Parts: sequence; structure tokens; C-alpha cells
Amino acid sequence: MAAAHAILRDPSLAEQVAQDAFVAAMEQWPVDGLPDRPGAWLMTVTRRIAITQLRRIVDLGSKYERIAHDQAPDEEVSMEDRADGHIDDDILRLMFVCCHPALGRDARVALTLRLLGGLTTQEIARAQLIPSATAGQRISRAKRTISDSGIAFENPTTAEQLQRLPTVLEVIYLIFNEGYTATSGPDWTRPDLAGEAMRLGRMLVHVLPNAAETHGLLALMELNASRFRARRGADGPVLLADQDRMRWDRLLIRRGLQALTTAIRLGGGPYTHQAGIAACHAQALTYEQTDWRRIAQLYDSYLQRHPSPVAELSRGIARWKAYGTAAAREILAPLLADTRMTDYPYLAATMAEIETADGNPLLAADYLRRAIRSTHNEPEKALLARRLAGLDALIRPADDPADDEGAAP
Repeated sequence: MAAAHAILRDPSLAEQVAQDAFVAAMEQWPVDGLPDRPGAWLMTVTRRIAITQLRRIVDLGSKYERIAHDQAPDEEVSMEDRADGHIDDDILRLMFVCCHPALGRDARVALTLRLLGGLTTQEIARAQLIPSATAGQRISRAKRTISDSGIAFENPTTAEQLQRLPTVLEVIYLIFNEGYTATSGPDWTRPDLAGEAMRLGRMLVHVLPNAAETHGLLALMELNASRFRARRGADGPVLLADQDRMRWDRLLIRRGLQALTTAIRLGGGPYTHQAGIAACHAQALTYEQTDWRRIAQLYDSYLQRHPSPVAELSRGIARWKAYGTAAAREILAPLLADTRMTDYPYLAATMAEIETADGNPLLAADYLRRAIRSTHNEPEKALLARRLAGLDALIRPADDPADDEGAAP
């Protein structure tokens, strides 16, 4: 996708070319067999289709002026030469292009998630807590803005990188989150997507080593990614309380803690703060040994400067574990009235756990049904359905008239 944009300078055309390349793979690989280097095969086909498309555009004359403007008057650059360049560099460059200040912050995030993260409109909508139609409109407007303004596909200066860095970091983290827990589909997690986010995070650390939050974000991702192996079992998702911590990746934990130390030394920020919370989990040998009071304090501090309904939910969970359900309800009650959280399944699932803990299985079942309706991830839906079935088994003997001795035959 990035290589196609490097040739065409148009995000919509580049996205179409990338899709054509994947279609070609789906048609040819079952017949000819999987190539030795699938990534290189896709890159070659993408460049070939992009160059063919560019030649067609030039022949029609519709984009000749823009192409001429991008090249120096005395410079002879072939279409093939424009396709040269390392894919990693292209991806990072395109990410900074999509985070150009000519676009509004929300549009930057939505467009980059679509073009680079490959997220669907529905997945972007959940990441931004907005309706799918709104996400689609943001992406379409952002594409038009980039295409109409002729934003160059070139390396930004260091000053420009630092200016755009907060949005780039946000996009990478949202890509990681979609990999950590997928919005929809048959897989609970998408490790390949999370791995790509971590690769981009490491690249940013290399490009901007003195920016604290590049290290903070990398620490946060690596500490969370250390749990991947333990998050899946034979029956599907395994929640944090039930995970075998011997399966956590100790190398990723060590690397995450090292990155966190660097981030703190450089001054830190919101991702560093969140990484500190992740470190509390990583350093607890068992779920029971988790320092929930410390985690609750860290969330209290974080939310004073970075308010967010999703982080507020996490704060509510931490206070529940540290101080009981009444403390959690004080925080979670306003979220139940927040329209941004209406279809957020984890709020309903959390309320189900709290109602269960307080001995209210009927209310817990209602919240579980709401969570099941809100989630589009199949393993997650199955997990919630099993929990609902367990509650129903407790409820029915007391409430089902068919179980009464005096019930009509």
C-alpha cells in the first residue's frame, strides 16, 4: 500500500492497487503454489500494477501537472525509479503524510488506521468511539484533502516529525489494540497486526531516540504483548485472572521494562504512564499478588491529565479490585449514561461481573446479553454466552414455574 502511494501520490488509487495485488495473489497462489517470499511477490505485483496505472493516468493527461510538480525541472526520473525504496521507510513516511497538520486530528487518525493499519470502518469506529458512518465520512474527506492538496510523499524534517508524533503514536497504539483484541471476526487476537504496530514503534525509537513517548509506547506494547501466548486456551479466550503466567514472554517483559526506564528518564508522558500500569501486572507473580491499589492510584493520576471513558472503565475495575464493588460503581455509573459507551461491550461485561459479585444474577444476565449484542468478535461472544449460560443455570431453578411442584402439567 505504501509502495503504491509512493508511485501514485493518491491514497484512494493506492488502496485500490493494493487490493488488486491481493486479488491477484488469491487467484494465482492456489494454482501456482505459495511463493518462497510472499511479501516480496506482493510487493513486485503491487509496483507493477501501480506503474501500469500511472502510465494510464499520464497518457490521459489527468495527473501530468502534479507529477511534473513533484520532480525538479532538470531531473529525469523514470516511473520504475519512483518505485524504489525500502518498504519500511515508505510505511513510516506515509504514516507521517497521513498525519499531516492539513488534516484534523480525528481525520488523521481515521485515515492512517485505514490505509496503514488496514482496519475496517467498523474497527476504526470502535477505536474512536464513534458511529461507523462518521468514521467513513472522516476517511473519505481525509483522502480528498490529501489528493486535492498534493501533499508530497517525502521525509518530513525532524521538526515536522516531532509536531506530528503524538498522532503517529496514537495511530500505532490503536493498531496494536486492534491486534490485542480484534473488533470482529473469528479470531480473538490478531498477533500479526500487533506485531506490525510494535515494529513501527521500534522504528520510531530508532528515528526519534530522544522522544520519551516513543519509548513509552514501545514499553506499553511490549508489556501487553508479553501475555499473548497465555490469552488463548483450548476453549478460547483466557482472561487475565485465569492466565498461566509461566506462559508470559519474559523477554518482552524485560524489554518493556527497559524501555519504560528510558521513557521515565526522558520525561515520560501518557504512554509512559500507562506502561507503568502494565508493569504492575507484569511484575506480579500471580493475579492475587497484583498491587491493585497502586494501579488505582496510577489511573487516578493518569485521568487527571488525560480523561478518557475507556481509561475511566479501567480505573473503575482497578478500584473494584482494590476497594470493592461500591467504589467501582461510583466510577462506572456515569459511564453507563455516556453515549460513547452505549455499545462498548467491555463496560456491560464489567457491570455483569460486579452484579454477579454483589449477588444480583438477574441484573448480571441483562448486562451479559447487552455485551453479547455489542460484540462482533466470535470467540468473545462465545465466552460471554458461556458465562450467561452459567448464570441462567443459577437463576432458572428459583424462577422457572416448570420446576414448581404445583405447576400445571
